[in-house]
Amino acid sequence: MRQLIIVYLLGAGIAWAGSQGGTLAGTLPVFAGCALLAFALQWLAYIPAYLQQTEKFYDLTGSVTYVSCITLALVLSGHNDPRSILLGALVALWAIRLGSFLFSRIRKDGSDSRFDKIKPDPLRFFFTWSLQGLWVLITAACALAAITAEQKVSMSYIDLFAIVLWVMGFSIEVIADQQKRNFRKIAGADAFISTGLWARSRHPNYFGEILLWTGIALLALPALTGWQMATLISPVFVYLLLTKVSGVPLLEKKSDSKWGGHPEYEAYKATTPELVPKLW
Repeated sequence: MRQLIIVYLLGAGIAWAGSQGGTLAGTLPVFAGCALLAFALQWLAYIPAYLQQTEKFYDLTGSVTYVSCITLALVLSGHNDPRSILLGALVALWAIRLGSFLFSRIRKDGSDSRFDKIKPDPLRFFFTWSLQGLWVLITAACALAAITAEQKVSMSYIDLFAIVLWVMGFSIEVIADQQKRNFRKIAGADAFISTGLWARSRHPNYFGEILLWTGIALLALPALTGWQMATLISPVFVYLLLTKVSGVPLLEKKSDSKWGGHPEYEAYKATTPELVPKLW
């Protein structure tokens, strides 16, 4: 229960910070409305998921939430400046791609073992859905704040650097995911991948995701003022989440338990960076 309270307190804090200097829909800040939507969609999805004891639509719901929040921000703020439209398009493109990829994967696998011990407990299962709402809100916060901000700033050549970072990150993530999918079709789940981008990093897809959200933050930055700057925690949050909590640590532990002690795997692990790809 304490963890659940912390999740919603963090959500409220981000909603307050992102709403400062933002447009209103009546008396409600548009950013705050997006924050409420991010959690409300998780609450709605949780009910059938718990009743059916399934996590099949968990990742898909997260992606739908990103697109819904971005759409709401664009529509209610009434802003159609190039920066807002570009931010909305980049976030939506990433969410649609990742959501379809993860949904396709879980349909093939049938289940996600991470949820096996969580699903029967209604409070723990509800916490995972609430955590997803916070993940969406914090990750997309700088984009949402820039889209809903009253202050609008024209695009400049500096923004090209942010766009290049996003394109690089998105490309790395997509290519790495596809390489792993193709490898699994041939070698199966009992072999580890060490080719392509995976020869340069043990988690190139996560590196790509961190890079693209850094690009989003840099693109949003010129439109942010005051407390809205707090939403720039987005790429830091993504980095900490993927490298300290749910991404790298879990996969490294799983890989070590499966292939630890095998000479080929130990050599691969010793010569391949964990996250940032080696250039040679």
